[in-house]
Amino acid sequence: MLDEELYEDIEDNQSITEKYFGISILRFFLLLFVVLGLGIYFGIIFYGTNSLEILFSLQDYETYLQDEIFKLKEENANLQKEYFELKEISAQ
Repeated sequence: MLDEELYEDIEDNQSITEKYFGISILRFFLLLFVVLGLGIYFGIIFYGTNSLEILFSLQDYETYLQDEIFKLKEENANLQKEYFELKEISAQ
C-alpha cells in the first residue's frame, strides 16, 4: 500500500528526468551544461596556465628578488664606502 501511494504521482508518459529528478529534460540538460561549464572553469583556474600554483611560485620568486635587492644594496653601500675611503687616501 505504501509503495502504491508513492508512485501515484508518477505518470507513465513522464520522461526519465521527470520521474527521477522532478525536472524536465530541457532543465536537466541546462543544469548539466552549467555544472560542466563551472567544472571546466574551476579546473582551468586551479590547474591551467594562470593557476594558483603559478601565482604562488611567482610570489616566492618575488620574495627571492626582494631579498637579492636588499643584499645587493648592502654590498653596494660597502663598496661605495671602500671607494670613498680609497679616494680620500689617494687624494692625500
